[in-house]
Amino acid sequence: MSTQLDQIAAMTQDVREIKAAMKFMMKSSLNQLKDEWVDAQVVLQILHMSQRTLQTLRDNGTLPYSRINGKFYYKVTDIHELLESNYTRSKRK
Repeated sequence: MSTQLDQIAAMTQDVREIKAAMKFMMKSSLNQLKDEWVDAQVVLQILHMSQRTLQTLRDNGTLPYSRINGKFYYKVTDIHELLESNYTRSKRK
């Protein structure tokens, strides 16, 4: 019985995380997001990168972050700036 309750609690948490990720993705305007913070899981899903890659970006100072109780948070504007600073136009004409 306890195992089933643990599974239900885990699934409830998963649903909350999915809901939060969907809410983030549905926002379209950068102005709406400019001061919003997202957790590492959202960053990993959106940028399609590994946890290790995200850790490297933190460690070398490429991506600023905030850490609360062992959980990392990132400003959406910082993520956007990182993408813009690494933008490369096609060399083909």
